[in-house]
Amino acid sequence: MSFLPQEIIRRKRDGAALSTEEIAFMVRGLTDGSISEGQIAAFAMAVFFRGMTMDERVALTRCMVESGETLSWGDAGGGPVLDKHSTGGVGDKVSLMLAPILAACGALVPMISGRGLGHTGGTLDKLDSIPGYDTAPDIGRFRRCIAEAGCAIIGQTADLAPADRRLYAIRDVTATVESIPLITASILSKKLAAGLEGLVMDVKTGNGAFAAELSMARELAESIVAVANGAGLKTAALITDMNQVLGRSVGNAVEVAESVAFLRGDKGGRDARLLEVVLALAAEMLVIGGLAQDRTAGQAMARTALDDRRAAAAFQRMVAALGGPSDFIGRPDAHLPAAPVSVACFPDAAGIVTGMDTRAVGVAVVALGGGRRHADDAIDPAVGLTQMCGLGERVDGAHPLAVIHAADADSAEAACRALREAIEIGGDAPPVAPIVVERVHAGGVEAMP
Repeated sequence: MSFLPQEIIRRKRDGAALSTEEIAFMVRGLTDGSISEGQIAAFAMAVFFRGMTMDERVALTRCMVESGETLSWGDAGGGPVLDKHSTGGVGDKVSLMLAPILAACGALVPMISGRGLGHTGGTLDKLDSIPGYDTAPDIGRFRRCIAEAGCAIIGQTADLAPADRRLYAIRDVTATVESIPLITASILSKKLAAGLEGLVMDVKTGNGAFAAELSMARELAESIVAVANGAGLKTAALITDMNQVLGRSVGNAVEVAESVAFLRGDKGGRDARLLEVVLALAAEMLVIGGLAQDRTAGQAMARTALDDRRAAAAFQRMVAALGGPSDFIGRPDAHLPAAPVSVACFPDAAGIVTGMDTRAVGVAVVALGGGRRHADDAIDPAVGLTQMCGLGERVDGAHPLAVIHAADADSAEAACRALREAIEIGGDAPPVAPIVVERVHAGGVEAMP
């Protein structure tokens, strides 16, 4: 059946639900270039304003999966093929701990991750701070790493869901990134192409998240869960808080260092909020993969894999298999880059941290050189923040807002000014907000205790 792109665009513009055949036609044209960028941009804008039904979202996702290669892991041996995806946040280093924990528990974790843009950091940018680590291996090396370590964290290859690569590039320059149907298809097309059997979404909400309002986070989580399960991928989602930095560091090398301390169980190395998110996501994944009977058992399994250092060993195997140092987990400081200037940033007045503009904290790290304002910007892997304060904690002349790692003194001073503006100081601690807010699954939405 032959279609005209402009007629499909017109139908969607006028609010019609498109057929699977019409969507498949648009995705084919998107992939082979037979439909112009202007027409794809118009299609994306029509979807942005008119939305898509769940059936349309499933069809779009499946067609984008079929636009390129799909992986299978039947010859890899071992357990279920699982992954997690986060909508991104400030200090979100969860993948670095979660993938090896799951591998240590018997899962295979082929994690396709992304780079940071704007105020949120990207997992691949963090891993790029490890000398020799290859975030863009060929499929053969990717498979060998899964066989040797049980997990591999890499970037999207050119052959997986190529329709998504072109569509996202167009959305990025046409103000249509925030379309929930298009976000859903973008995330899930890559995950389905990677041959997953189970997925858990970490949807951030709060002032440092893409979905600042809980209602938007819930809408996105419900869309992904419904479409993924409709496409045959067992999926659940956790909505987690991003009204403060996750963990105690923001940056690339500094977040890798915090992740290593977390995996090794160094004294003070496991921030309580970060640990809670990691264990909650791990439990969901282990239940979905059939490795744990329930979430309580899943959390216990994950905690044991951390405490007996099997997760740390899996992380080391992954780093080595992808070209990094064979002694990285034992000597991270010998391999990670260090900024030439390191200075504590103290508050103007002593008090309790009562609020945080988390997005502004992320922007301060971007200004240091630790993130991108544009997609082709270079990143300084050494800069960032450590010893980051948290809500409800006291800051004063002995307890800083953060320690700033910068390329020069002027950059450090500017970052300190930004932190003082971003962090509110008062006399009384704010109420303790839960880090895991809601759980979204095929049966509905439930508040977490």
